[in-house]
Amino acid sequence: MNVILLENVENLGSIGDLVKVKPGYGRNFLLPQGKAALATKANMAEIEARRAELEKAAAEELAAAKTRAEQISGIELVIPANVGSEGKLFGSIGPIDIADAFEAIQIEVQRSEVRMPDGPIHEAGEFQIGVHLHPQVDAEVAVRVVAAE
Repeated sequence: MNVILLENVENLGSIGDLVKVKPGYGRNFLLPQGKAALATKANMAEIEARRAELEKAAAEELAAAKTRAEQISGIELVIPANVGSEGKLFGSIGPIDIADAFEAIQIEVQRSEVRMPDGPIHEAGEFQIGVHLHPQVDAEVAVRVVAAE
């Protein structure tokens, strides 16, 4: 299936690129979310006419993500948790808990933006967590897990 990208898609291409994707990916993800359009002659002409508008919207989105990254960088989240005598948690701290900690300090971060390459946190201490705000913008946040009182 050939599609034209209407926005930058990570690991696929940028605005206006003609790419070949598997039919299920195009039909179930790219087309419904408005990230791509079918590669017909009419659509190709329309995309070329709207290219400047689409690139401007993408630039605004990138600028907004950079602003959010500056706001988030340098923040230390403190998350209280039930901790055993050896420093191990009863349960774990995952992306939902980190998103809730951001919400508690009035910063909007979706749980899908939280990147935990080592998996959930299972012990008390300090950890570096990545926040993926845009395909070109990432931020690092310090998370300190402490014993709940």
